[in-house]
Amino acid sequence: MYKRILIAIDASELSHRGLFQGLELAKATGAKVDIVTVSEPWAMGMYDAMGWSVGYEASPEYRKEREAAAEKILRPALELAAAANIKATSRHVLDRFAAEGIVQTAKECNSDLIIMTSHGRRGMRRVLLGSQTVEVLTHSSIPVLVIR
Repeated sequence: MYKRILIAIDASELSHRGLFQGLELAKATGAKVDIVTVSEPWAMGMYDAMGWSVGYEASPEYRKEREAAAEKILRPALELAAAANIKATSRHVLDRFAAEGIVQTAKECNSDLIIMTSHGRRGMRRVLLGSQTVEVLTHSSIPVLVIR
């Protein structure tokens, strides 16, 4: 059925639900898993403890902080996969919006399924906040399983 599943995760409790569901499906189908987390671009006006950080996103500290945060997300996910005897790799996509990074990674990995979670926002909140899940559904050429 599925040979390669991409599971998109972040630091939220909800994404853990998607990870567990994805690993269960991979175990049942014998699929290989790629686990991805995406660090979105540094927004204009963001600042660090020292004040406004013009050019901070180009600094080595910025990259180190993002890589460390991604490692805290990805390492436990890989450990769960290994404990379940599921062949898994991880990827960190830096400075991309989540949907863009997920769709691009799915292409690069030749995934045949994307698994991700959605907060289930509706109405004006979804319009105002945007929905990365809707973006993935819109731009993906492969099936997307959304966990809520």
